[in-house]
Amino acid sequence: MIKPTPNPPEHEAISPYESFDSKKLHEAAERALDHHLGTPPDKKSKRRNGGLFSVCPDINTEALLANASEDLLSISAIAAGLADDVDGSRRSVALALSRMADGVHLLVERALDHLDEPEMAAILTKQQSRAC
Repeated sequence: MIKPTPNPPEHEAISPYESFDSKKLHEAAERALDHHLGTPPDKKSKRRNGGLFSVCPDINTEALLANASEDLLSISAIAAGLADDVDGSRRSVALALSRMADGVHLLVERALDHLDEPEMAAILTKQQSRAC
């Protein structure tokens, strides 16, 4: 009679944890199971509150406003370029977006100018001391 399966190994007393390679395989299997089935509640990392992007809390206000200013200039340039490629109401919308970005850019630039004023410096110092 032909057996459909081979005989089991003769050395069943060998632990799968005795060799270094089997430990690595076991750890890899645990990681794979955790990935596909989820980790236990005590191992879960902290989740963010639904935001895809975040801003580091220790970045100073001037750097934030400078980056916002550059981004607004980019948005305005993209919208103005788009306005050249389309006609009719879509052109009006693209021009409106460009002008809105220009207006917000002016507001950000004014805020950057106010950062140099002594009153604003005192407010920012007070806010930073509360954050630490």
